[in-house]
Amino acid sequence: MAIQDILSVSQLNRSIKLLLERDPHLQDVWVRGEISNFTHHSSGHMYFTLKDDQSRLKVVMFASYNRFLRFLPKNGTKAIVRGSISAFERDGAYQLYAKEMQPDGLGSLYLAFEQLKEKLAQEGLFAVERKRPLPRFPKRVGVVTSPTGAAIRDICITIRRRYPQADIVLAPAIVQGVEAPHSIVDGIRNLNRLAGIDVMIVGRGGGSIEELWAFNDERVARAIASSSIPVISAVGHETDVTIADFVADVRAATPTAAAELAVPHYLEWQQRVQQLEMRTHRAMRQHVLQERKRLQGLVQSYAMRQPQRRLEEAAQRLDQAKLRMRQAMSQLMRLRRERYIRLAEQIRRYRLADHVKERREKVLTLRLRLDERMNAALKQKKLEFASRLAHLDAVSPLKVMQRGFSLVYSGDQLVKSVEQFATGDELMVRLSDGSATARVERIEREEKENGSQKS
Repeated sequence: MAIQDILSVSQLNRSIKLLLERDPHLQDVWVRGEISNFTHHSSGHMYFTLKDDQSRLKVVMFASYNRFLRFLPKNGTKAIVRGSISAFERDGAYQLYAKEMQPDGLGSLYLAFEQLKEKLAQEGLFAVERKRPLPRFPKRVGVVTSPTGAAIRDICITIRRRYPQADIVLAPAIVQGVEAPHSIVDGIRNLNRLAGIDVMIVGRGGGSIEELWAFNDERVARAIASSSIPVISAVGHETDVTIADFVADVRAATPTAAAELAVPHYLEWQQRVQQLEMRTHRAMRQHVLQERKRLQGLVQSYAMRQPQRRLEEAAQRLDQAKLRMRQAMSQLMRLRRERYIRLAEQIRRYRLADHVKERREKVLTLRLRLDERMNAALKQKKLEFASRLAHLDAVSPLKVMQRGFSLVYSGDQLVKSVEQFATGDELMVRLSDGSATARVERIEREEKENGSQKS
């Protein structure tokens, strides 16, 4: 084995991490297990273990993902977790980086729902640009639902009340159970075969997630997407959301709301037409009155009474304008000619080459003066600097010490008086070429003004 083949621990862990992250199957996995060792860190991140009867898996769910959870995880909770597998290099352990989590139980249905939702979204079936507008005044409304449920009753009542001139065509379908998806698909296709269906409502009343599951079937979703008739989905209550809602052109919260979206209210449009008629009549009357006043003003105007005189006045103003224009042009030409003559004379008197030479000589003279003054100032500053340097050197404490003086310190304080130390104290004496330590054997104080002396 060559020396260069030996890996460090960090290199090996990094290689394992890259291998895990390159596997596409491990970057989007669903895992079922029981939560244990759950910790919700102060940073917001969640750390726990998923376990079953035989194995354990470490999981981390960062705060940016767990803030969307609809339940509070705790030890002992059975859950289904979605995420990617990678390795934590520092510990050399692989773990699941969770992005979604649901409690187990309904988890299998939710997993199927999410997988189909992602698949159809990638195919573009949910794209906004493929959504079609609903017709404003439909003549025939198709309905795919159970003929005995409350949904068809609510839809018929709402359409008859809002827009009685529209026909309702029912395509009866089973909306619950194993046969429901096939029956709903047949209803959608049958309505597409009929001529004159302007809009279609597909749905049923409320129920549990299992009862509404037919509208999460892929066959139903593709039948809605391929329908040539605009589709309104009306499944369950306002809080229920199915795959059919995402594929349909418009989603209604309830079957009644779907009927309200499918047809307008004739009384609203009747009132709107009446308002438009009234506004049109008022506008026409106002316009006629304004035009009548304008016509009367024109009839009574001076121009209509004596049109020839207006033409004569206009011709006179035109002649005056022509005369003023000729005078202005002549004056302008004269001023321009005089200005041209003055400029030509100035150019002849002004020799540009001589002027440039004179300016250059002046600039050269100024530059020489500037150099002289700068050199003199620099010389003066150097002299001042040398003088101040010599003064500083003369007053330096080191110079004084070289003449035989020394500095005495008691601890880290400079001693200026015998009052700062006592007999037996150690003092440090600083000399010009070093320092020495001395002990106080005797203290002699100079006589004060009263003549007393202490020792």
